[in-house]
Amino acid sequence: MYVVKSPLSDADLKTVADALQGALVDLVDLSLVAKQVHWNVVGPRFRSIHLQLDEVVDTARLHSDTVAERAATLGVSPDGRASTVATSSGIDVTPEGWVRDTDAVKTLVDALGAVIARMRERVEATAEPDPVSQDIFIGITADLEKHHWMFQAENG
Repeated sequence: MYVVKSPLSDADLKTVADALQGALVDLVDLSLVAKQVHWNVVGPRFRSIHLQLDEVVDTARLHSDTVAERAATLGVSPDGRASTVATSSGIDVTPEGWVRDTDAVKTLVDALGAVIARMRERVEATAEPDPVSQDIFIGITADLEKHHWMFQAENG
């Protein structure tokens, strides 16, 4: 059922819808991973990493809303349900329990790296069918790459 009619052709809409849905799932999972690590990080750099993790959460949540609303704008129902995120995310499973500050940084470097790689694929995939969505993916990628750089610098 389409409530909103997309200006894109069916083929272009499929490509863009897949990219938006994948981005939504990755961003929701990234926010959950960062929050899980935020609650469990321990070590000498606890405070700075704890605060830095909330910056990632804020970025992921902001962009997940933008992505979901772009999907809805194109007539695609966004799916951010826990079961969908759990089965579709490109991020590895987050360790449970307390996380040493150095391991917390590695977890975020890996998670951000995985999401960035998939975002860059989406940038390419949406270039022709929908430059508007591509622009959103470019902005998201830039923000995530900045976080990625900062976390990489944490462990030198």
